Parts: sequence; C-alpha cells; structure tokens
Amino acid sequence: MKRIRLLGWVFIVLLASLSIVSHAGAQGAPHVDVLTFDGAVSTATFDYFDRGIETAEQDGASCVVIQLNTPGGELGATLKIMERFENARVPLVVFIWPRGGMAASAGTYITLAAHVAAMAPKTTIGAAAPISGQGQELPETAKEKLVNALAGQAKNFAQRRGEEAVEWVEKAVRESLVATEQEALEKGVIDLIAGDLDDLMGQLDGREVTVGTQEFTLHTRGATVIHIPMTFIEQLLSILINPNVAFILLTLGVNGLILELSSPGGYVAGIVGTVCLLLSLYAFQVLTVNYMGLALIALAFVLFVLDIKAPTHGVLTVGGIVTFVLGALILFNSPYYAVSKSLIFGVALATGAFFAFVMAKALRAQKWYVATGREGLIGQMAEARTDLTPEGTVFLRGEHWKAVLEEGTAQKGERVQVIDVEGFRLRVKKL
Repeated sequence: MKRIRLLGWVFIVLLASLSIVSHAGAQGAPHVDVLTFDGAVSTATFDYFDRGIETAEQDGASCVVIQLNTPGGELGATLKIMERFENARVPLVVFIWPRGGMAASAGTYITLAAHVAAMAPKTTIGAAAPISGQGQELPETAKEKLVNALAGQAKNFAQRRGEEAVEWVEKAVRESLVATEQEALEKGVIDLIAGDLDDLMGQLDGREVTVGTQEFTLHTRGATVIHIPMTFIEQLLSILINPNVAFILLTLGVNGLILELSSPGGYVAGIVGTVCLLLSLYAFQVLTVNYMGLALIALAFVLFVLDIKAPTHGVLTVGGIVTFVLGALILFNSPYYAVSKSLIFGVALATGAFFAFVMAKALRAQKWYVATGREGLIGQMAEARTDLTPEGTVFLRGEHWKAVLEEGTAQKGERVQVIDVEGFRLRVKKL
C-alpha cells in the first residue's frame, strides 16, 4: 500500500514538472502580436491599438505588427495613436497592406510614428494635408496654423528616417504629396517592402530598433503569430463609420421620425429613428461630411411630406427623389469616402415608393364617404316598408326610420335613396 502511494506522488510530481517546463518553453518561444485595421481612423481605432500594444507589453511579444489600410480619419484620434506609439515599451511595425491598400492622410502619420514601417506592393502613402470636417478647404489662417503644427509633428517622427524623408513628409502635409512603395523606400519614408506577413517576418528578423531609450533586436523568423482581433464594440464602431452604413442609418433615422410624427403613440418608430440618427451623427464626426449634401437630403424629405399634404399628384415626390440622389452623391466630399451609387438609387427609389404609397392612401382617404353620423347616411339605399304618400317608414341599416318622399309616391318594397337627415326623419327620393 505504501509503495502504491509513493508511486502516485511520484507520478503527480512528474506531471507538475512537465507542466512547468512546457509553460516555460511557451513563454520563452518568440511570438509576434498582429493587429489588422481596415477603415477610417476613429477613437475605436485608438482603443484597438492601445489594447493590442498593452497586450504585447504584458505577454512579452517580440514586436507588434499593425496591418494598416486606411483612407484617413479623425485628427484627434490620430494624434492620440501617435502619442501611444511613442510611449510604447515594445517595438511597433506598421505594415501597409494588402496589395492595393493605402495609408492616406491619418494613415501617413500613424506609419511615421511606428518604429519600423513597411509597405506591400501596389500600395500608397501620403495626401496628409488637413481638411475640415465638411471635406472643404479650411479658412486661410486656421489652415496655416494647423498645417504648421501637423508638419512639425510629422517631421519630428520622420527625423530618424533621414533628411529626404523629412523633406517628403513636409510636402505630403503641405501639398498632399503621395508616394508609391518604391518611392517611399527610396526617400527613406519606409524601411522595407514585403509581399505578405511571412515575407515581413523574414525581413524583420535580426533588425535592431530603438524604443524610447532601449535597444531591441527583433526575433521574428519562425516566430508564432498571434492575431489580436477587434472586440465586438470596436468592430461595431468601425462599421458605423462606413459611408454606406452611415447613409442607411441617416435614411432610416429620418424615416422613423417622420413616421412617428405622422402617427404618434407607437414610440417604436420614434425610438428606432432617434437611435439610427444618433449613430449616423457619430459617423459624420469622423467622415468628411458635406453639409450641402445633408441639406439636399433634408429638403428631399420635406418634399416627400409636402406631397402627402398637398394635391400635387406625385410631382413633389419625383422632385424629392432627384434631390435625395443629388444630396447622397455629394454627402461625403472626399475621394476616399463615397456611398455606393447602386445603394443610393436603391434607397432613393424605395423611399420615394414608400411616400408615393402613403400619398396614394391619403388621396384615396379623401374620396371615402364618411361612414358615421348624418353624413354617413346621406346617399345610402333604403327599402320602403310602407307606402310613401309621401310619408311612411323605410328600413335602413337594420333600423326602421320615418321618411318623407321628396316627389310623388312609392310603393311598399321599392328602393329609395337618402338625400338628407332631419333629426330622426329621413328625406328620400325614388331611384
């Protein structure tokens, strides 16, 4: 019995030892944390990058690779990302990917802030000149101040890449200069060109980078790649700033509010409309919205509503559809943010059809006879239950009424029509 117990304890100790050795080996094996971002830069982007960098700092990753594809985005979030990059305790690599992707506007600043910058073939970087939230040129004084501040910020991060890189960066901010991957490599704006993530890992191996005051040697060849995806909330906020999604939310929001105002009391349409409208406004804070486009869309809905109230027989609805399409086409005044044309025409026709249906119902309702009260009886058919000479009794809607025939006489059983109601007596005429 004692031998069996002893063997059991030995077995447990061996298992614990193997577990410790396995855990130590896993911790010691090099690995790389990879973040992937595709879309407009916003506060959700900062949250994602911040969480990914913090994870890498804690789990001892060799470096963090950020696969980036963005047309730009919110300036405040971009500056926060640059600040977070500068204060990171782990090497950061920005990889502009996939092929055909870009790091425009805000993406340029984010790439410059990384410790290592790489681009895939057929990608571009640049066009970093600031614009207003409406996609228009800023006033001269404000523009000069902002451009000078951003140029200085970008040059600070580009200094470690050489004089040519600093010169190019200043032109990218002041003149919206754009570079291909080859041009960026020649100017020193990026450090290398890689076809894919595996190629990037091979080229990064052995590279020495400075993070703050510390020197790091990257060990990436054969390293385990750990992908850190966006959380549900981060994904949701990123989806909201998609131009197509923002446009749909705006349309649903306005339709919901109009429906609630036209038939109050249900609350569902009003609540859904308000939520959709607020979510679209969140997207408009990030995207370069043209307020003229918003005004045209608002005018379109005014025309739709007026066509229901006024007897124009669809003329205002057609005008509303045209105005709606024009507003949607210029809603985002940026070459990188545009609503799908097929979506625009589809939503415009669906919205126009909805209001045309409502208008048809309204016109039809205007022609209906009143079904109750005095007006509801006029024009109805009744049956004489006695001879009308000219007074007598008629049967109407399951009731007997006293009636007076307007002209002549009518025999019992004949059909007569009500032409007026005088108290509890009907005035009728022969058909």
